[in-house]
Amino acid sequence: MDILWLKTGPLHPLDSGGKLRTYNMLRQLHKGHQVTYLSHFPEGSDDAVQVQADEYSSHHIWVRWRETSKRSPAFAWELARNLFFSSRPYIIDKYYSERYVDALRHEIEHGGHDLVVCDFPAPSLNLLRLERESIKIPVVLFQHNVEAMIWQRLAEAAGNPLKRAYFENQWQRMVRYERQICEFCDGVIAVSPEDAETMRREYGLENVLGDVPTGVDADYFREVQRERKPGSIVFLGSMDWMPNIDAVEWFVEAIYPRIAEACPDATLHIVGRRPPARIEAFAKEDASIEVTGTVPDVRPYLAEGSVCIVPLRAGGGTRIKIFEAMAAGIPVVSTRIGAEGLPVTDGTHCFLADEPDVFADRVVQLLKAPPTARAMADTAAKLVREEFGWDRVADIFAGLCQRVVR
Repeated sequence: MDILWLKTGPLHPLDSGGKLRTYNMLRQLHKGHQVTYLSHFPEGSDDAVQVQADEYSSHHIWVRWRETSKRSPAFAWELARNLFFSSRPYIIDKYYSERYVDALRHEIEHGGHDLVVCDFPAPSLNLLRLERESIKIPVVLFQHNVEAMIWQRLAEAAGNPLKRAYFENQWQRMVRYERQICEFCDGVIAVSPEDAETMRREYGLENVLGDVPTGVDADYFREVQRERKPGSIVFLGSMDWMPNIDAVEWFVEAIYPRIAEACPDATLHIVGRRPPARIEAFAKEDASIEVTGTVPDVRPYLAEGSVCIVPLRAGGGTRIKIFEAMAAGIPVVSTRIGAEGLPVTDGTHCFLADEPDVFADRVVQLLKAPPTARAMADTAAKLVREEFGWDRVADIFAGLCQRVVR
């Protein structure tokens, strides 16, 4: 196949779960198919990432684009303008660009591609600006999450009334938009059976092709040389993603004090890019908490960790970081939402807990009983290493796409 892949930014640095899933799948697809990568190129990005795109694409087309800083007055204006003058979610309007539309139109008309893959709904408004009849090749939407579900869960978890109202507004907008873009496409691919069924049920879709499992580069994480520090708790995740921010705030405020009382030597390491000021403040207020920001390699933190936590209360899709931790041999404690869509069993591959006291108890249990922690970690590592390599995942994805092309 000759695939035109639509994205909102380069994949390097590989600092988010969505980037990692796309990068590893494209790297495998690139071995047997032509891939043209069409993407925004945010102002200030390192030009080296354009060269690195050769790892996952045959050709790449970059559209210059400026992202508004979230700490600027212009960002507040953008949010207000979207709220009062648009019917779409902000995360959709944000990535619209006339230059992107022009580049997309040219590729569809002259690129000789067999298929368009829109990766996440984020770049999809640029597709909708084209006349549907002018797109003579099939279009597939790759849904890493059910996006509306994320906003619904953020609204339900929000304590601040203004924040809850905003999240509810974005949730309802996303429901309408997500249904619209799914119906616009010839096929939709999910990342879990649960997400696929949700979209069929909630949006009445008949074009959900199926789902691709989460994968992991087991050899890359197998290289971790364990240097476990007793009491070390690790959270991995992009700290500019609202579900992760909510998860860390909930863990630090409602769960970590219970753990610290039972395990006075406990430490918490929050590892992920672009933490907001309110997350950075946790490290200033408590010497046992570290907020790293962007790191070149997460493996040293997994190597030192005794437990990896995934206290998500919102989100959708599947969490690559759980499989990465399992491949690295570190036991995991997660909420059920955090492990949603993954073929894991509570008490065998990880611990699942949704209440603060139960979540804390499970972490303490692993910190205080190394044999239990090792047995769980070994069982989980065996699962991901034997069944969830990226080559298998990419083959499933390619098969679903070929159904649409045929």
